[in-house]
Amino acid sequence: MQPAFILLQAATGEQSPMPTIIMFGLMFVVFYFFMIRPQQKKAKEARKFRENLQKGARVVTIGGIHGKVLEVNDKTVLVEVDSNVKLRFEKSAIALDSTQQLTEEAVKAAK
Repeated sequence: MQPAFILLQAATGEQSPMPTIIMFGLMFVVFYFFMIRPQQKKAKEARKFRENLQKGARVVTIGGIHGKVLEVNDKTVLVEVDSNVKLRFEKSAIALDSTQQLTEEAVKAAK
């Protein structure tokens, strides 16, 4: 068959568009449940963690700096990274609680 003939058949509407619509719908559902939804859940947990930061918590920044929280303000956090070395970060730069990370690494190492 020639490509022009195939294109003419598709253009005349001999086939129903329903299977294509169903396929795209199923692809969207798969993308939602395997990619979009888990990412939204992870972002929600990170936001909740940043809102509940407290003095004394050990944290890791998105740049990989480990430290202890000394002060929490509305938008910033003062972190002590070494004795007499204090850095101020935006709350959005705090990635996770390092004690939680250490616990997860210990569980993985035990397996």
